[in-house]
Amino acid sequence: MVKGFNGRVVALWSSPRWGGVVGRYLTVVTYTGRRSGRTFSTPVGYRRRGDDVTIRVGLPGAKTWWRNFTGAGGALSLRLGGVDRSGHAVARRDDKGRVTVTVRLDGESG
Repeated sequence: MVKGFNGRVVALWSSPRWGGVVGRYLTVVTYTGRRSGRTFSTPVGYRRRGDDVTIRVGLPGAKTWWRNFTGAGGALSLRLGGVDRSGHAVARRDDKGRVTVTVRLDGESG
């Protein structure tokens, strides 16, 4: 069910008609799994301020992707404004169990 939902979100995000609107609030993060070494992509909601991107993880107990960024964090890429950007992400869980992933973007891509 999740794959089907994510597939529809990605289709909206990448469509010429809706992509500009959806892309202001949603992006797709791509990362390499810590244990598997496989590449994964998942749509997420985000907020951006300059070179900082904040992703609040809804229902973090039911999702695993953000766990790749606990501790010292790790590398990921995301598409912002039609441009692929790389960055370093760190996931933190607060005392109420909420999870926020903070991404510091690398320099401008070419």
